[in-house]
Amino acid sequence: MNSNSSTRQLRGIIPPMITPLTDTDVLDVKGVDNLVEYLIAGGVSGIFVLGTTGEAQHLSTSVKAGLVKRTCASVNGRVPVLVGITDTSVYESIKLAEIAAASKATALVAAPPYYFALGQPELVEYYELLADRSPLPLYLYNMPSHTKTMIEPDTVMALSKHKNIAGLKDSSSNGVYFSKLLTLFKDDPGFGLFIGPEEMMASAVLMGACGGVSGGANVYPEIFVDVYNAAANKDVDKTMELQNKMMCVSRELYSIGRFGSSYIKGIKTALALKGICSDCLAQPFNLFKEPEKEKVRVAVEKLDNLLK
Repeated sequence: MNSNSSTRQLRGIIPPMITPLTDTDVLDVKGVDNLVEYLIAGGVSGIFVLGTTGEAQHLSTSVKAGLVKRTCASVNGRVPVLVGITDTSVYESIKLAEIAAASKATALVAAPPYYFALGQPELVEYYELLADRSPLPLYLYNMPSHTKTMIEPDTVMALSKHKNIAGLKDSSSNGVYFSKLLTLFKDDPGFGLFIGPEEMMASAVLMGACGGVSGGANVYPEIFVDVYNAAANKDVDKTMELQNKMMCVSRELYSIGRFGSSYIKGIKTALALKGICSDCLAQPFNLFKEPEKEKVRVAVEKLDNLLK
């Protein structure tokens, strides 16, 4: 049973923070500060940098290091900071883990290496090596659509026995899989189970999940926090009412544009419209053109009125 004291109480909404940039390889330092203040004011329980929404795999090593240092300095201990260290090289992951620890981050998050698909025994060995070498508690990150590898429930159970593995974030969108994990760990409150897809957050929390890693909370943190609180308190009627409002964020912001990157572009454009940070993206992604930006303007105005 996992009993790491620094992470066992981690619950709530932990936004996968976008990476503010002023150019494709230049960190928007002021934007990081602004966004951190905005998220904390919105009531989030933590901040997760260098995840999928943070464009981690497109960022240079120097930008990653700069983001970790600046975010931790800006947060200044007010909420936990989780740092994504996913890489195809375990040694690059360890280097970034050491930067996170030196910056006083709280925990690390790692998906499987994403070029060669690993077998489950290889996955256990990989995560045990990473956890042995990690200076902070480690969360597993199940993201099979991007990594080609599913962290199977039996593998999660085996890894949960490692004293430095604190929990798992699931972005598989597989409700059966996540339900199995909730059942497996129902008697182990020290192992944190978080859900990625926003559509599943309320139901997962009602069933016992620790919280959501919800991209839309970058722009509208309060509604996600409200849904989490209602679900954590088992108030089903209020959860359903707020869930309908929360779902408007994804419906309005994520469907603009035609590519997989549209989700991130929608969030960044909305934050730029709110004056929080630049909407610049890391290559190979590019900015929305003016017609798409206008659609985001309309969506933000509509959501601002709805979510007051």
